[in-house]
Amino acid sequence: MARRLDYSARYPLHTTEELYAALRSRDYWEARVAEMRKYAPHNEVISHEVSDDGIDVVLAHTLPREMLPEIAQTVMRKDMVITRKESWGPFDHDETEGKFSASIPAGPGSLNGTIRLFPTETGATMRFSPVAKVFIPMVGPRLEQLMLVNLVDLFRAEQEETLRWLETAAKNPV
Repeated sequence: MARRLDYSARYPLHTTEELYAALRSRDYWEARVAEMRKYAPHNEVISHEVSDDGIDVVLAHTLPREMLPEIAQTVMRKDMVITRKESWGPFDHDETEGKFSASIPAGPGSLNGTIRLFPTETGATMRFSPVAKVFIPMVGPRLEQLMLVNLVDLFRAEQEETLRWLETAAKNPV
């Protein structure tokens, strides 16, 4: 059985237009990946494409096996290489929707979900709705829960970096 979660990243004092502009910027993604290197040594932006149809980003995260929780080490015999994809639709009337996925070669499960960027009274919100599924009897539910807990930590760290990015962009307009 898959586990689901909803997480809202709030950006007070920032508009959805500012957030979408950040998502369109490769420099933003590079800054986000650089921040994530504090938690795992090898992270990179594989691709970043912007068109009238939206935004497509592919990121690679490598977690050394010894950094994985013990229960995950029983399943993963090598470093965990995660390919993360985010796709955003076009910006339409102050909002947009997207989707994301994370895959691990020979990984025993899946992680995907939707993202919605919308305005609020105090700024903007990104709502993430991930679904984790691990196809291993007995430990699957524990690994799914672990994935979602770690995902919330990741979303929080990315939210903090996004706020820093937006503050810097506001102080240094192009």
